[in-house]
Amino acid sequence: MNLSEIYQQFFSDIKNTTLLEYIAVLTGIASVWYSRKENIFVYPTGLVNTVIYIYLSFKGGLLGEASVNVYYTIMSIYGWLLWAKKDQQHHPVLQITAASKKEWLQHIGFFAVFYTAIYFALTYLKKDFATGAIPWADAFASATAFTGMWLMTKKKVESWYWWIATNFASIPLYFVKHYVFTSVYYIVLLIMAFAGLIEWLKRKETAKILSA
Repeated sequence: MNLSEIYQQFFSDIKNTTLLEYIAVLTGIASVWYSRKENIFVYPTGLVNTVIYIYLSFKGGLLGEASVNVYYTIMSIYGWLLWAKKDQQHHPVLQITAASKKEWLQHIGFFAVFYTAIYFALTYLKKDFATGAIPWADAFASATAFTGMWLMTKKKVESWYWWIATNFASIPLYFVKHYVFTSVYYIVLLIMAFAGLIEWLKRKETAKILSA
């Protein structure tokens, strides 16, 4: 696909973008902004985003994307409960921390299990049920997203590395599936993920100093 074709597809697909997709994108950006600020509103705004994308994904036959957003929805409720816990001084129980080497191995194992499962599931379903699937790419985007969301509920700095990987993969993935506005959305999320990583690294060091 040359630049002229990309340009034509972009504007053609933008015209077909629905109001629901606009709402999903805006609430998704708000959710990431709140996440960067370690604000619990990351979860209610994120839930609006994921519920809409579940509907849009099933409607468009994008089973990989639908599964990711079902997972996001469940983990958003779980994360909301974890982040809401307070100690006797009314401070959040959960603090931003970095993973140990052992935990990094667990994260990679978590990713590998989901990548393998999603890849083979989409390969099997592609012929009859998920014709728009690109198994290897969808599996990578989904598995990194699953890992990032899991770590975010635990306030692990490393969640942002997985979000960065998810966003990189999702930009071309959604573009070729004609969800151009969502593709642009992931460009914004990619920039915000780098900012979130820097912010959480600072917050981790501040928390370490205060607890010393």
